[in-house]
Amino acid sequence: MIDVQRLRVLRTVAEHGSFNQAAQALRLTPSAISQHIAALERSLGVQVVARSTRGVTLTPAGRIMVGAAESVAAELAHAQQEVDRLGSGRTQLTIATFTSGGRLLLPGALTRLTTAHPDTVVHVREAEPEDSLPLVRQGAVDLALAYHFDGPLPGRPGHSSSLAWTALMDDPLQVVLPETHPLAGHEALDLTELAAEPWVLGCHKTETYLRRYAEHAGFDPEVRGTTTDYFFARSLVAAGTGISLVPSIALTPPIPGLRTIPITPPTPTRHLGVVTIPRRNRPQVRTLLRALQEQAAAMNEPCPPHTTNRPHSAVRN
Repeated sequence: MIDVQRLRVLRTVAEHGSFNQAAQALRLTPSAISQHIAALERSLGVQVVARSTRGVTLTPAGRIMVGAAESVAAELAHAQQEVDRLGSGRTQLTIATFTSGGRLLLPGALTRLTTAHPDTVVHVREAEPEDSLPLVRQGAVDLALAYHFDGPLPGRPGHSSSLAWTALMDDPLQVVLPETHPLAGHEALDLTELAAEPWVLGCHKTETYLRRYAEHAGFDPEVRGTTTDYFFARSLVAAGTGISLVPSIALTPPIPGLRTIPITPPTPTRHLGVVTIPRRNRPQVRTLLRALQEQAAAMNEPCPPHTTNRPHSAVRN
């Protein structure tokens, strides 16, 4: 039988990439970590990590076992929640969300949740998708409000099979520039028209996305600033530092003197959705998921051109 503690050790080694750092995280000695891994390998009859002077990496068998370790940890966390509910009569529900999506969608959805399940205690954690998806897998949160661009959901390869993605809405990115800019009167803009412009952006992932689109458009963008806050990025645009690329839901509150213009297809777009593990979806999770879908449907209306805001309260990624 596989020892659960050894699986926990392996998962921590995989997370930190070394025995020493895993030892610090688990408050064990590096020797104890090594012994746990060696014992796990003996019980399995295969090597689970490859050791080198640069640290450790998982073998194919190790990746399988880390996936199993995450599933075991999630099931134990779920069982603990159910036991706690029996003891207190109250259900704990933990939600991870990125900021702008949370500000747009969560308040109304949470109102519906607490009306339907008044004994539910809600906890909210701010996290980007690359951090929130592992939390869902591990059972640390019940669901994650997340987004992705054109590629797959963020996460380690081979570890997302248990996750379900429920699409909510598309969130096209738009160009933000001063209303005095020569291009401010256009109905839409092609990225090639912006090749000579300096940029200030509201998150590193937006910069990565812009560079990919710009490469297809045949230019290398001059990025003068990258922040973690779309409102801050728009403030820098208003100050004359450059232009920006901002998701539609992060265009409020409005900033005087700015114009927002759509990008001609192919339009850079974030796809918003909810990540869950269906077999662990309690009634509260299902209620909140439906409420988020209804909230997104109510807000997913076309944004008229040349506006800088919609009735959304979102300022960061």
